[in-house]
Amino acid sequence: MHRRRRGTTLITSSPTPFALAVDLGGTKIEAALVDDAGRILNGSRFREPTGRDASSEQLAGSVTHVVGKARAALPLDAEVIGIGVGTAGPIDIAGGTVSPLNLPAWRKFPLQSHIESLVPDAPVRLRMDGLCIALAEHWVGAGQGVDDLMGMTVSTGVGGGLILGSRTVTGPTGNAGHIGHVEVGGFDDACWCGGTGCLEAIASGPSTVAWAQGEGWTGSTGEQLAEAYAAGDDVARRAVQRSGRAIGQAIASATNLVDLDLVVIGGGFSRVTPDLLDFARESLAERTEFAFVTRVRIAPSTLSDEAPLIGAAALVHRAELVP
Repeated sequence: MHRRRRGTTLITSSPTPFALAVDLGGTKIEAALVDDAGRILNGSRFREPTGRDASSEQLAGSVTHVVGKARAALPLDAEVIGIGVGTAGPIDIAGGTVSPLNLPAWRKFPLQSHIESLVPDAPVRLRMDGLCIALAEHWVGAGQGVDDLMGMTVSTGVGGGLILGSRTVTGPTGNAGHIGHVEVGGFDDACWCGGTGCLEAIASGPSTVAWAQGEGWTGSTGEQLAEAYAAGDDVARRAVQRSGRAIGQAIASATNLVDLDLVVIGGGFSRVTPDLLDFARESLAERTEFAFVTRVRIAPSTLSDEAPLIGAAALVHRAELVP
């Protein structure tokens, strides 16, 4: 604490409260310090790669590294009041374990207790990354002022999270909102979860690239697919259209179930082209007899790649919204 005297009055300033935010995904893990206005502290954001081939020890080491680096960036006049962790699922919030499909080395890995051992003086809250994205958009993004929304990430995988009546929906295990594993009619793509026609198996970045390759396209990354699409490549266009329509179908199914007002979509592959969301809107609009479905707005994230970290911080700063 800092104290200064003004005449005979003792002035005491409280430490600035920060959340230490952690985001675990299929290609990277990040950590950063986020203040109570949803702003990432400059110089506090650190990243390490993950990936399907990473061992459990490598993944744990990456967590240790980024958490330690972010914590070391804490200003002298500040304190960490809690740690929020957003992770690809599935998860088990009761046990604090994670089993991300895109990280096969981790099955029921005790991520919460691992992070608690790194920062023993602050509470840790663990939730799915899709829920964190919904929280971020509701707090400081495109979902401000909206009571009923779904946040989605379209990236290495496809995730989602629900806010209904301005409260998050998690379910008993923490896996509510798993839109990536809603099965989409008319598709038979095999999914890592064991299902067929899951949205993630159709519309994630790697899945879209793989489909395009099967149609003769010779590129290998989402970035190259974006370039090919912009150049007018027919296969790239059909691949993006296919994924966009599947996203729209899945949003229609989710809206039929929980009556949404807004769906905010972020994640690296969601920015392959603005047309991706237009294709989703076109698919949604075909539900002509269900006005409550066709009225749903689909909007891009306004938070770019910061949404997962801001949302993880919201688990701390906006804890009252999260059961």
